[in-house]
Amino acid sequence: MPTFDIVTLIAHVALGTLAVVVGAIALGSRKGRKTHISAGRIFVISMGLASVLGALLGALKYETFWITFHAGVLGATLVASGVLAVRIRAHRAKQLFIIVAGINFVNAAGLITAGWYATTLPDARLFGFAAEDYFFLFGMAAIALGGDVHMVFGAQMSHKLRIAQHLVRMCIGFFIAAGSAFTGPGASAFPEAVQRSGVLSLPELIIMLLMLYWLWKTLRRHQPLAASH
Repeated sequence: MPTFDIVTLIAHVALGTLAVVVGAIALGSRKGRKTHISAGRIFVISMGLASVLGALLGALKYETFWITFHAGVLGATLVASGVLAVRIRAHRAKQLFIIVAGINFVNAAGLITAGWYATTLPDARLFGFAAEDYFFLFGMAAIALGGDVHMVFGAQMSHKLRIAQHLVRMCIGFFIAAGSAFTGPGASAFPEAVQRSGVLSLPELIIMLLMLYWLWKTLRRHQPLAASH
Protein backbone atom coordinates (compact mmCIF):
# COMPACT_ATOMS: atom_id res chain seq x y z
CA MET A 1 0.00 0.00 0.00
CA PRO A 2 1.46 3.42 -0.95
CA THR A 3 2.75 5.49 1.94
CA PHE A 4 1.35 8.92 2.78
CA ASP A 5 4.35 10.75 1.32
CA ILE A 6 4.06 8.81 -1.96
CA VAL A 7 0.37 9.65 -2.26
CA THR A 8 1.18 13.29 -1.48
CA LEU A 9 3.89 13.33 -4.15
CA ILE A 10 1.60 11.80 -6.80
CA ALA A 11 -1.19 14.28 -6.01
CA HIS A 12 1.33 17.15 -6.04
CA VAL A 13 2.64 16.16 -9.47
CA ALA A 14 -0.84 15.60 -10.93
CA LEU A 15 -2.17 18.93 -9.68
CA GLY A 16 1.02 20.72 -10.73
CA THR A 17 0.70 19.30 -14.24
CA LEU A 18 -2.91 20.46 -14.43
CA ALA A 19 -1.82 23.93 -13.22
CA VAL A 20 0.74 24.17 -16.02
CA VAL A 21 -1.83 23.22 -18.68
CA VAL A 22 -4.62 25.55 -17.55
CA GLY A 23 -2.09 28.25 -16.67
CA ALA A 24 -0.92 28.27 -20.28
CA ILE A 25 -4.54 28.64 -21.44
CA ALA A 26 -5.24 31.47 -18.98
CA LEU A 27 -2.05 33.34 -19.83
CA GLY A 28 -2.42 32.98 -23.58
CA SER A 29 -6.13 33.85 -23.80
CA ARG A 30 -7.65 37.32 -23.94
CA LYS A 31 -7.98 38.70 -20.42
CA GLY A 32 -11.45 39.10 -18.96
CA ARG A 33 -13.05 36.67 -21.42
CA LYS A 34 -14.80 33.43 -20.48
CA THR A 35 -11.85 31.20 -21.43
CA HIS A 36 -9.43 33.22 -19.32
CA ILE A 37 -11.76 33.32 -16.31
CA SER A 38 -12.60 29.59 -16.44
CA ALA A 39 -8.99 28.50 -16.93
CA GLY A 40 -7.86 30.98 -14.27
CA ARG A 41 -10.23 29.56 -11.68
CA ILE A 42 -8.98 26.03 -12.34
CA PHE A 43 -5.40 27.32 -12.17
CA VAL A 44 -5.99 28.94 -8.78
CA ILE A 45 -7.46 25.73 -7.34
CA SER A 46 -4.91 23.32 -8.85
CA MET A 47 -1.91 25.56 -8.20
CA GLY A 48 -3.07 26.32 -4.67
CA LEU A 49 -3.56 22.65 -3.81
CA ALA A 50 -0.31 21.61 -5.51
CA SER A 51 1.54 24.30 -3.56
CA VAL A 52 0.07 23.23 -0.22
CA LEU A 53 0.93 19.59 -0.94
CA GLY A 54 4.43 20.64 -2.04
CA ALA A 55 4.93 22.49 1.23
CA LEU A 56 3.69 19.45 3.15
CA LEU A 57 6.00 17.16 1.18
CA GLY A 58 8.94 19.49 1.85
CA ALA A 59 8.22 19.41 5.57
CA LEU A 60 7.87 15.61 5.63
CA LYS A 61 10.96 14.88 3.50
CA TYR A 62 13.07 17.89 4.42
CA GLU A 63 16.36 16.05 3.85
CA THR A 64 15.75 16.07 0.09
CA PHE A 65 12.72 18.34 -0.50
CA TRP A 66 13.16 21.21 1.97
CA ILE A 67 13.20 23.88 -0.73
CA THR A 68 9.85 22.49 -1.91
CA PHE A 69 8.41 23.67 1.41
CA HIS A 70 9.39 27.27 0.67
CA ALA A 71 8.34 27.01 -2.99
CA GLY A 72 4.98 25.59 -1.94
CA VAL A 73 4.33 28.36 0.56
CA LEU A 74 5.35 30.96 -2.03
CA GLY A 75 3.09 29.43 -4.69
CA ALA A 76 0.12 29.37 -2.30
CA THR A 77 0.60 33.00 -1.22
CA LEU A 78 1.00 34.13 -4.83
CA VAL A 79 -2.26 32.65 -6.08
CA ALA A 80 -4.12 33.74 -2.94
CA SER A 81 -2.86 37.32 -3.18
CA GLY A 82 -3.45 37.26 -6.95
CA VAL A 83 -7.13 36.64 -6.33
CA LEU A 84 -7.31 39.17 -3.49
CA ALA A 85 -5.58 41.84 -5.59
CA VAL A 86 -8.63 42.17 -7.83
CA ARG A 87 -11.02 41.89 -4.91
CA ILE A 88 -9.26 44.17 -2.46
CA ARG A 89 -12.39 46.33 -2.12
CA ALA A 90 -14.56 43.38 -1.13
CA HIS A 91 -15.58 42.87 2.50
CA ARG A 92 -12.66 41.61 4.63
CA ALA A 93 -10.41 41.23 1.58
CA LYS A 94 -7.77 43.55 3.03
CA GLN A 95 -7.70 41.62 6.32
CA LEU A 96 -7.12 38.40 4.38
CA PHE A 97 -4.44 40.13 2.32
CA ILE A 98 -2.62 41.13 5.52
CA ILE A 99 -2.56 37.47 6.63
CA VAL A 100 -1.22 36.32 3.25
CA ALA A 101 1.39 39.12 3.33
CA GLY A 102 2.50 38.02 6.79
CA ILE A 103 2.98 34.43 5.63
CA ASN A 104 4.94 35.66 2.61
CA PHE A 105 7.16 37.79 4.87
CA VAL A 106 8.01 34.85 7.13
CA ASN A 107 8.68 32.62 4.10
CA ALA A 108 10.92 35.25 2.48
CA ALA A 109 12.86 35.59 5.74
CA GLY A 110 13.26 31.81 5.86
CA LEU A 111 14.55 31.71 2.28
CA ILE A 112 17.17 34.42 2.78
CA THR A 113 18.27 32.74 6.02
CA ALA A 114 18.51 29.31 4.36
CA GLY A 115 20.47 30.79 1.44
CA TRP A 116 22.87 32.58 3.77
CA TYR A 117 23.37 29.46 5.88
CA ALA A 118 24.04 27.40 2.75
CA THR A 119 26.90 29.76 1.84
CA THR A 120 28.61 28.87 5.13
CA LEU A 121 28.63 25.15 4.34
CA PRO A 122 31.60 23.51 2.55
CA ASP A 123 29.70 22.84 -0.70
CA ALA A 124 27.34 25.84 -0.36
CA ARG A 125 24.37 23.48 -0.44
CA LEU A 126 21.61 23.00 2.14
CA PHE A 127 19.54 19.80 1.97
CA GLY A 128 20.78 19.17 -1.57
CA PHE A 129 20.06 22.64 -2.99
CA ALA A 130 22.56 25.40 -3.73
CA ALA A 131 22.47 28.74 -1.96
CA GLU A 132 21.56 30.36 -5.31
CA ASP A 133 18.33 28.32 -5.44
CA TYR A 134 17.20 29.76 -2.11
CA PHE A 135 18.23 33.27 -3.12
CA PHE A 136 16.34 32.95 -6.42
CA LEU A 137 13.12 31.98 -4.64
CA PHE A 138 13.74 34.78 -2.15
CA GLY A 139 13.92 37.24 -5.04
CA MET A 140 10.46 36.21 -6.23
CA ALA A 141 9.10 36.28 -2.69
CA ALA A 142 10.59 39.76 -2.22
CA ILE A 143 8.87 41.04 -5.39
CA ALA A 144 5.56 39.68 -4.14
CA LEU A 145 6.17 41.10 -0.67
CA GLY A 146 6.83 44.55 -2.09
CA GLY A 147 3.49 44.34 -3.85
CA ASP A 148 1.86 43.09 -0.64
CA VAL A 149 3.06 46.16 1.25
CA HIS A 150 1.76 48.42 -1.51
CA MET A 151 -1.64 46.72 -1.53
CA VAL A 152 -2.03 46.77 2.25
CA PHE A 153 -0.60 50.16 3.16
CA GLY A 154 -0.71 52.11 -0.09
CA ALA A 155 -3.26 54.69 -1.06
CA GLN A 156 -6.35 53.73 -3.06
CA MET A 157 -5.14 51.82 -6.11
CA SER A 158 -6.71 52.17 -9.53
CA HIS A 159 -8.36 49.16 -11.13
CA LYS A 160 -5.59 49.14 -13.72
CA LEU A 161 -2.86 48.77 -11.08
CA ARG A 162 -4.80 46.07 -9.24
CA ILE A 163 -5.01 44.07 -12.47
CA ALA A 164 -1.26 44.55 -12.92
CA GLN A 165 -0.68 43.19 -9.40
CA HIS A 166 -2.93 40.25 -10.27
CA LEU A 167 -0.99 39.51 -13.46
CA VAL A 168 2.42 39.61 -11.79
CA ARG A 169 1.40 37.29 -8.96
CA MET A 170 -0.31 34.74 -11.19
CA CYS A 171 2.55 34.75 -13.68
CA ILE A 172 5.21 34.23 -11.01
CA GLY A 173 3.11 31.39 -9.61
CA PHE A 174 2.85 29.91 -13.10
CA PHE A 175 6.61 30.40 -13.53
CA ILE A 176 7.22 28.32 -10.39
CA ALA A 177 4.88 25.56 -11.61
CA ALA A 178 6.51 25.47 -15.05
CA GLY A 179 9.99 25.54 -13.54
CA SER A 180 9.18 22.58 -11.34
CA ALA A 181 7.80 20.67 -14.34
CA PHE A 182 10.48 21.46 -16.93
CA THR A 183 13.76 22.52 -15.29
CA GLY A 184 13.21 21.28 -11.74
CA PRO A 185 12.39 17.76 -10.51
CA GLY A 186 10.05 17.17 -13.47
CA ALA A 187 12.95 17.43 -15.92
CA SER A 188 13.93 13.85 -15.07
CA ALA A 189 10.86 12.66 -17.02
CA PHE A 190 12.44 13.88 -20.27
CA PRO A 191 15.24 12.15 -22.22
CA GLU A 192 18.76 13.31 -21.33
CA ALA A 193 19.24 14.75 -24.82
CA VAL A 194 16.21 16.98 -24.31
CA GLN A 195 17.44 18.03 -20.87
CA ARG A 196 20.85 19.00 -22.26
CA SER A 197 19.40 20.89 -25.24
CA GLY A 198 18.13 23.79 -23.14
CA VAL A 199 14.67 23.61 -24.74
CA LEU A 200 13.09 22.92 -21.34
CA SER A 201 13.96 26.46 -20.27
CA LEU A 202 11.77 27.95 -23.01
CA PRO A 203 8.44 27.72 -21.13
CA GLU A 204 9.79 29.89 -18.30
CA LEU A 205 11.12 32.45 -20.78
CA ILE A 206 7.80 32.50 -22.65
CA ILE A 207 5.89 33.03 -19.39
CA MET A 208 8.04 36.05 -18.50
CA LEU A 209 7.68 37.53 -21.98
CA LEU A 210 3.91 37.07 -21.98
CA MET A 211 3.72 38.59 -18.52
CA LEU A 212 5.53 41.70 -19.76
CA TYR A 213 3.28 41.84 -22.83
CA TRP A 214 0.06 41.66 -20.81
CA LEU A 215 1.39 44.18 -18.29
CA TRP A 216 2.10 46.56 -21.15
CA LYS A 217 -1.38 45.96 -22.58
CA THR A 218 -2.98 46.50 -19.18
CA LEU A 219 -1.10 49.62 -18.09
CA ARG A 220 -1.40 51.43 -21.43
CA ARG A 221 -5.16 51.05 -21.75
CA HIS A 222 -7.54 53.83 -20.79
CA GLN A 223 -10.07 51.19 -19.79
CA PRO A 224 -8.22 48.46 -17.82
CA LEU A 225 -8.71 44.80 -18.49
CA ALA A 226 -11.23 42.99 -16.35
CA ALA A 227 -10.20 39.93 -14.35
CA SER A 228 -12.11 37.63 -12.11
CA HIS A 229 -11.33 34.35 -10.47
